[in-house]
Order: sequence, then structure tokens, then C-alpha cells
Amino acid sequence: MLRLIEKINRKSAKVSVIGLGYVGLPLAVEFARSGFAVTGIEVDNAKVKKLQKGQSYVDDVDPKELEDLIKKGQLQASTDFRLLNEMDTVSICVPTPLRKTKDPDISYILSVTREIKKYLHKDQLIVLESTTYPGTTDELVLPELEESGLKVGRDFFLAFSPERVDPGNKVYTTRNTPKIIGGVTPKCTQLAVALYQQAIEKVIPLSSTRSAEMVKLLENTFRAINIGLANEVAIICDRLGIDVWEVIEAAATKPFGFMPFYPGPGLGGHCIPIDPLYLSWKLKSLNYNARFIELASEINTSMPYHVVNKVTDALNRAKKSVNGSKILILGVAYKKDVNDVRESPALDILKILQEKGAQVYYSDPHVPELALDGKPLTSVDISAHCHPTTTVRGQRQERTGRQNSLARYDCIIIVTDHSAFDYQAIVNEATLVVDTRNATRNVKSSLAKIIKL
Repeated sequence: MLRLIEKINRKSAKVSVIGLGYVGLPLAVEFARSGFAVTGIEVDNAKVKKLQKGQSYVDDVDPKELEDLIKKGQLQASTDFRLLNEMDTVSICVPTPLRKTKDPDISYILSVTREIKKYLHKDQLIVLESTTYPGTTDELVLPELEESGLKVGRDFFLAFSPERVDPGNKVYTTRNTPKIIGGVTPKCTQLAVALYQQAIEKVIPLSSTRSAEMVKLLENTFRAINIGLANEVAIICDRLGIDVWEVIEAAATKPFGFMPFYPGPGLGGHCIPIDPLYLSWKLKSLNYNARFIELASEINTSMPYHVVNKVTDALNRAKKSVNGSKILILGVAYKKDVNDVRESPALDILKILQEKGAQVYYSDPHVPELALDGKPLTSVDISAHCHPTTTVRGQRQERTGRQNSLARYDCIIIVTDHSAFDYQAIVNEATLVVDTRNATRNVKSSLAKIIKL
């Protein structure tokens, strides 16, 4: 243990990160920036080839900085797990999705753990970052690794540190977001803290891996439940003829006892829609029903249907049917100014409208192509209705003669409020707009009929 701590403090330890997605790649870059020689292992060969050329496919990773780190040899990428035999530390950043039955799919964690076991050696630190339910590290990962014959806390060290990445956040990054660490043993925690404090500004040790696992689930359960409340309040206000956005903004002026959460078309991304269900699933095995979590999930997953109902009612008032109408979705990413469509409510809205016979289209400057039930869709060019100086993934949006007249659509639905969209220009030309994000709040006047969530 002392030898490994000395290597970490001298930054001579060989650091590795498994899984180079939106969590793993920024982490690998931070370790490399801190002076470590970092090896990233990724099963997607296309990603590895891009990294080897110094090309970033993650918005939060600066391409120039990545290229410099690759050229200097501070960061390398490979598909070869055999390189783990040379590594002093291993951080696991692989996906943990839900199955269709809403059970946690930890197959990626188990698969990677089996690979690590093949090359596990003395004085090696393993840190799991993938979000999962409490008990995963010591009930599943630890027994698998100890099958190697090595003993945790003596021969190798194991900890859990939940990822806290917020894609697209320019204020809180991997480096300045506090890092939670919980080890299987005190020595495990000590070593993991020693490693991460080299690259992260603030590291917070906890008493166990289970506590660290629970922290991440609490954080996102808190958000899911409060967003669920905001969504239900939006439905209530709609029935009462009240502007929910006005109500929330007014309530937010109270300097204590209230934190504003906002309604929307549904939850998206890998974390908030999924993480609370890990906890719910775990508690069912303990004969406990997590009622707040289940109710919030029910409300949040119903919001795409609420949006479609708003569209249906608006078209009916215009003496039109959803069947046969041309409907344009603005924004299909799960949140503004990112290119991630995982669990995006826009996908559900598109599918529901298609099932009702609508001709659906989408426009998203961050997502040029999209597969919906295996069928390819291409983003509609509305660059004339985007801010001309807005940079989207490094490309400047220019006003061109390829204007796509928004008047040709029977309804436009604002699902993701990207900064690139010029909402004044959009509503000036559209005939009907359903705004699920209050993106048109500063629009001065227009001929369009604007329907709020």
C-alpha cells in the first residue's frame, strides 16, 4: 500500500480508465492533465481510432487539449484489456442501463470485472464509478476479484466513487465537482482518496462503498421526485387555467424553504430517469415499496402523452386532425446544448405522434441524424431561424438561402430549448407552437398561437 501511495503522490503511477464515454473520457483527461500517464480502454474501436487521432467526440472535452495530451503521450487509448496488467489504478466508467423490465442491467460491470480479474495484481487499486444500487461493489465486484486469490485491503484495493457529470455544464466540471469516495476497507478509501485528490479539487471520503453508492441515488432521486412534483403541478395549473411558469417563478422569490424545479416534456439522459429505479428495485428485494419513487416515475413518464394531448387539442381548435398533420419537433437531445438523446422524451413524442398518423419531422443542430425504431431521420435545416453567431459543436450557424419555411408545419413543438434556436424568429413564422420549456417567455409578439405546457 505504501508503495502505491508513493507512486500516486509522485504521479508515477500508471492510471487507467475503462469506458471512454461522457464520464470516462473527461476523467481520463483530468488525470492526464494532472501529470499521470493515462491509458483509456474502450471496446468501441471507432472511438479508439478517433482518440488516437486526437479527435474528441464528447462535447465537454476540448479537442485541442485532447490532441495535445495524445501527442505528448500523457493519454493513450486502446481496446486491449491486457494493458491492465501494467496498470496501478483502474477506474471503471461503463454504462448501467435498465432492462425493459426496469431491472438494473449490470452486465457491463460484470463483464469488465471479469476482464480485470485476469490481470489483477498486488498493489492495484480498482474504483467503480458506474451508477448502481447499494451493495453492488461488495456483493458482486469484490467476490469476483477475490476469486483471483488476492485479498482486498491487503493485496489489492477496491472502492466506489459515483460519477457526478453534468454534460454541457460550463461551471461545474469533472475537476471542480466534489468527488465522493467509499472503500471496502479504510486502506481502500485512503488509496482512492490519494489518487483522486491529484485530479479533483475536493474529495469527500465516506465510511463504505454502500454509502457512496447511495449518495448518487439520493441525488438523482431528489431531482426526479421534485421534477415529478413540478410536472404534476403543471397538469394541475393547466386544468385550473393558471400559468405554471408564473407560479414557480413567484414561489422562487421566497428566500427560504423553496427550491425551484421546472416541468417539461419528460425526463431524459442516463441518470435521472434511471437511477431512482435502481433504488426502487433494490428495496423490492427487501420487501419495501418506494412509493415516492414509483409515483414520480409514473408522472414523469406520462408527460410525453400530456404533450401530445396538448398538441391534439390545439390542432382541434384549429379544425385540424393529428392524423395527416405536419409536425416539427424542435430539439431531440434530452437537455439543452448537448447531443445526447438517451432516454430523451422527444423520442417518445415522435413515436406517439407517428402512431396517431402525423407526419413528423425534427430539427436539432446538435443531432444531425437520428434512428427511430431503426428508421433513419435527418434533422430539418432551419438555420435561418438560429442565432447566426451561435457555435454548435464547433460549427458556426450561418444564415443561408436554404430557409425551411416554418409556416408549412401545422404545429411546432419546442421539446429541447437549445440556445441556438432564435425563438422570436421561429414564432414569427410559425402558425402554432406548443412550448414545453417556456422557451418563448421573452418573445415580444407574433402571429403564432403559443400553447404552454
